[in-house]
Amino acid sequence: MTIDEKLQHFYEVSVEEAKEDAAKAIQEHRESLSQMLEDHKAARRQSAEAEVKAEAEHVRREINKALAAEQITLKRGWSKKQEELKETLFVEVKQKAQAFMETPEYMDYLCKQIQEVKSFAGEDEIQISLSSGDSSKLEALSQKTGAELTVSSDDFIGGIRAAIPQKNIMIDNSFLEGLESMRKEFKFDGGLKNE
Repeated sequence: MTIDEKLQHFYEVSVEEAKEDAAKAIQEHRESLSQMLEDHKAARRQSAEAEVKAEAEHVRREINKALAAEQITLKRGWSKKQEELKETLFVEVKQKAQAFMETPEYMDYLCKQIQEVKSFAGEDEIQISLSSGDSSKLEALSQKTGAELTVSSDDFIGGIRAAIPQKNIMIDNSFLEGLESMRKEFKFDGGLKNE
């Protein structure tokens, strides 16, 4: 073999090895790129899933916030309507109490209240007051009950108030006190609280 042939053979072997090395390097590079692509796809998929999950959670929180705000608005409206109805109811109750005060039964009621307070006081001194609106009934009630009565400067709608100084007791059987007590205890799920 001549030097030219040897060089040619060396050249061919070298080129063949270079081609094989290049092919191998290209194949490894392709595999590496393919793996990088798969890793990138997986990372993007995870990232996209995380974004979707985060956005879904954000939307859920926003919906819950809006729902809570709407519930508060509804509760306020409901409470306001209940308060309006309660006011209307107690205006009617007050009117009925005032209508009752115009009947003969009201005089009987006052006599009964005065007798009960006198009985409770026993021998102790008692001060019984009528509402300023009942001043016209003072003499008739004093005669019927035998009690010394006074007229209060306050208009407590009707009924009586009494004090027993020796026992430090105040009795308030006024319609005003009864209405205020009922107003405080009134509930819409059945009327008055039963405790």
